[in-house]
Amino acid sequence: MENAQSSVLKYICQFISYIFHPLFIPTYFVLYLMTIIPYEFVGITEWQLKMRLFSVFWLTAFFPAFAVFLMWRLKLNTSIFLRTQKERIIPYVITMFFYWWMYYLSRNFTDQPIALKFFYFGIFIASAVGLIVNNFMKVSLHTMGVSGLLTAVVMVGLHYPINNLSWTMLAILIAAIVTSARMLVSDHTKKELIIGFIIGITTQVAAYLWVI
Repeated sequence: MENAQSSVLKYICQFISYIFHPLFIPTYFVLYLMTIIPYEFVGITEWQLKMRLFSVFWLTAFFPAFAVFLMWRLKLNTSIFLRTQKERIIPYVITMFFYWWMYYLSRNFTDQPIALKFFYFGIFIASAVGLIVNNFMKVSLHTMGVSGLLTAVVMVGLHYPINNLSWTMLAILIAAIVTSARMLVSDHTKKELIIGFIIGITTQVAAYLWVI
């Protein structure tokens, strides 16, 4: 009975880890902005907005994930789960490129929130810092992602005159659940989880101060 409960808990934690995979965080943040401040996407039709969301997913989730898949099939990596620090180097560089590209594009768009500019810049910085820290430890990408999302949501609430409390509480809950899940099913140490959380927070704050 105890083993069955342990297995169920493990599957739940793995499911949470997949749903809130770091590659999905940019897409979730854009969805959040579309919901909380739709008036910032002025001059865009509903179809164009959906395509904009799809392009975010395509560039920040699909392509990096596909690159990791190709590396695995070409036997450059032993697993698609990037279990070692060495296997994470190239994926870090790939995601850095796409995050920088998204930030570069956002600087030229006048029909989207400025929040996207600091968010994209923040996740680019986070990936760069993560690459450096990867030389010393296998920092948690999940905690880096959810803490960056949480911080970005807080920054949006500070920047726009909106009632953001419920979204902030939801982001806190997500960050807590994902961090707990990674503690239970990942091979990360508590230090690696905490460092990832700190990187996500500090890079978003730095990006916000720089862009705003």
